[in-house]
Amino acid sequence: MNQRRSFIKTSLALSAGTLVAPSDVLGLIKEKRKYGVQLYTANSVINDDLKGVLKGLADIGYVHLESAGSPLGGYYGLPAPEFAKLAKEYGLKWVAHHASGFPFRRPGGAPPSANNPNTPPRPPSRSLATHMQELVDEAAQGGLKYLVCSSTPVKTMEEINQSLEVLQKTGEACKKAGIQFAFHNHTAEFELVEGKRPFDMMATQISADLLKFELDLAWATKAGVNIPELFKTHPGRFPLWHVKDLDKDQKPVEVGQGYIDFEPIFKKAKLAGTQFFLVEQDAAPKPLENLKTSFTNLVKAGSKA
Repeated sequence: MNQRRSFIKTSLALSAGTLVAPSDVLGLIKEKRKYGVQLYTANSVINDDLKGVLKGLADIGYVHLESAGSPLGGYYGLPAPEFAKLAKEYGLKWVAHHASGFPFRRPGGAPPSANNPNTPPRPPSRSLATHMQELVDEAAQGGLKYLVCSSTPVKTMEEINQSLEVLQKTGEACKKAGIQFAFHNHTAEFELVEGKRPFDMMATQISADLLKFELDLAWATKAGVNIPELFKTHPGRFPLWHVKDLDKDQKPVEVGQGYIDFEPIFKKAKLAGTQFFLVEQDAAPKPLENLKTSFTNLVKAGSKA
């Protein structure tokens, strides 16, 4: 973990950012139609320049989008159908949206603008616990394939049970609306609570037709998960991936610039049931530049044999 590894373990970079993939992984990585972006990566710029960001992503070569919450309300200030239409104008397909399981709780109950009185208040926070049907309906209106729970409290058994109830109900509502529901992990879902892992409880107590998973490869790796083994235990249950890399200090970096060993993970993508590879970099300092580097590294990995 404390040594830098190449993007593909079996091949070393010929130079910085130039990656080589073995032939059995080549087919997966070369399918650019599966490259997408979690728009949280562009959170620092997208609310001020939505069209510019979408054009930039399309120019890089990305084709799929997963949205996140926005202080503008709705979907970066637009109703779901309008955001889907705008994305399409740039040759992009909106496939998934993140919604939190429960309302975000700020330390000490501080209001959104407590540190900056000149900042306009955010629209009311929406979560699956408080606005589930509304979020499901909007996902359907936007033509989404997936509604994803971005996070939910799992630190205590009480929180886990409350979260399981919300996930179950949301899965049922999504199925009725013709959408697949999924859950996105961090590290907490793989930490023991009273001897049990929250992830395992989700996977065993909620049926696979109601709940799939969006596996964040970086956070799962950081949590010590053997990802290929996880795919063997729950085959076909991981249609979405967050392709994310970490440096030696556990901070997100461009894909291919950190230590994550992607080769054994990508080799099991078919077993996992993966449909979309969504690149994400939390707190990206220069979002479009960072996302271009990640994309370039992925393409180079697929073009070398």
